[in-house]
Amino acid sequence: MFGISFSELLLVGLVALLVLGPERLPGAARTAGLWIGRLKRSFNAIKQEVEREIGADEIRRQLHNEHILSLEQEARKILSPVQEPAKPVEPVAEHSIAPAPAADTAPTPPEPVPAPTASPAPHDPTLPPRAP
Repeated sequence: MFGISFSELLLVGLVALLVLGPERLPGAARTAGLWIGRLKRSFNAIKQEVEREIGADEIRRQLHNEHILSLEQEARKILSPVQEPAKPVEPVAEHSIAPAPAADTAPTPPEPVPAPTASPAPHDPTLPPRAP
């Protein structure tokens, strides 16, 4: 984990033996082992809690996305134009057909449409004044 080799651990053990002495070294080693075990357990507990929260967040996000998709589908169904069935074509009776105009009559030209008169547009007070 930290890249400590066996020779480095042996050196630390010898220094601890010289500093603490043979009477206190077993108690110090036991205490150090307990502290290391507690740290490992607490780190594992934190790691599991974070993984659980990440999983819960993922589940919440998926549920939220599914909810949004279902709302969009419902909105599309409501907003899409309703397809009406095509009306059947009614057969045309012979007596309802208008007779064709005689060839000797000239068609009348369409009436001319008068050009629209330009009325002055109301002046917008937010625009600068117009020149006359």
